[in-house]
Amino acid sequence: MDKKFLGVIVGIGTIIGVASLVLSISDIDIVSPQQTNEKIGLVINSPNQSTTLQELDQAYSEASDAKIGRSNVYLFWNLVEPVRGEFDWKQSDILMGLNQKNNLKVTLYFSIINGETLGPFPNWIGKPSLNSIGEDRVVSVLDEILLRYDIVDTVILGGQTESQFRFYEQNTPVYKELFNGVYDKIKEKHPDVKIGNSFALHQVLNKNLRYIVTDLSIGDFVAFSYSPVDTLNDIVKTPEQAKEELEQVFDLAGDKPIGIFEISWSTSDFVGGSEDMQTEFLEKSFEFYAENESEIEFFTWYRQYDRPDGTCIVEAPTIGENTLTVGGSGFGSSEYVSERLSNYICSAGLINNNGSPKSSWNEFKKQIQMIN
Repeated sequence: MDKKFLGVIVGIGTIIGVASLVLSISDIDIVSPQQTNEKIGLVINSPNQSTTLQELDQAYSEASDAKIGRSNVYLFWNLVEPVRGEFDWKQSDILMGLNQKNNLKVTLYFSIINGETLGPFPNWIGKPSLNSIGEDRVVSVLDEILLRYDIVDTVILGGQTESQFRFYEQNTPVYKELFNGVYDKIKEKHPDVKIGNSFALHQVLNKNLRYIVTDLSIGDFVAFSYSPVDTLNDIVKTPEQAKEELEQVFDLAGDKPIGIFEISWSTSDFVGGSEDMQTEFLEKSFEFYAENESEIEFFTWYRQYDRPDGTCIVEAPTIGENTLTVGGSGFGSSEYVSERLSNYICSAGLINNNGSPKSSWNEFKKQIQMIN
């Protein structure tokens, strides 16, 4: 993996105090279900890079009160099977327990493909090529996860998939064979779980990578992340133009249903964002959802809280004594581009990191109420 790890540092990427790690899913009281829309999701995070379980529990409760019905959990192979055949559930039990407590379905981001990189994989696997990952090993770990957490109804097997095959198009047939093998065996065991790949729509459009999405429209759905940015991570669209870009997902996905895995608009003026534009785009994005609901599997906003400046691109976050290796949703990697990415991500929340809601947070809750 690259030394810099990008933006999706939530869920497993949230740093929890060491004492909290002894808790398991059974330690979290389950509350009575409330009316929710299982298609509408929010990436739930605390406002600080380091947090306690109590603070994370509060963030989940606050998000659940908005009547969302799902969240993303970013759970990587190196965390759950650090030793071959031996599974470590301490970290994932906390996050899955919080989702279960709040009656949320889970979109699992497992990421055999993570943008330009593969994995992250456990050390015992080494650094395999797509040819040598082994579908049976993937099936084995995914089966264990799905048996343990029945709230997972959706799996993203490859994320920012267009970036992996942009320069390695010859590997596309290899991945298709791997994906289809994993898909068939998991569906035999878990027929109700839907499996697909995710693509960064802005990257696909900015770099003319449509052919990769078309070629890899396999599985149960085609998912997309979206930010209204150019290749330098500057916001260059109006909210109306961004909605028009979103509408291109249907042509890209062909006859497959689509999922919106992470959709965002930053309020950072450093990259051309503002609170008014974020709120307007949020409203436009829900218009898009309402107009196309029957063709959309899930629709998840990225994300709940801002983070302090400078904390959104990190070397290697840790949970307790464990080092976490994560990838992101796909932007550039030069120092200039990374600086803009950091500013974008840190201000992509609907609530400021001091706890004060932006106008978009109230709009988010209002839109869900209108849909429900």
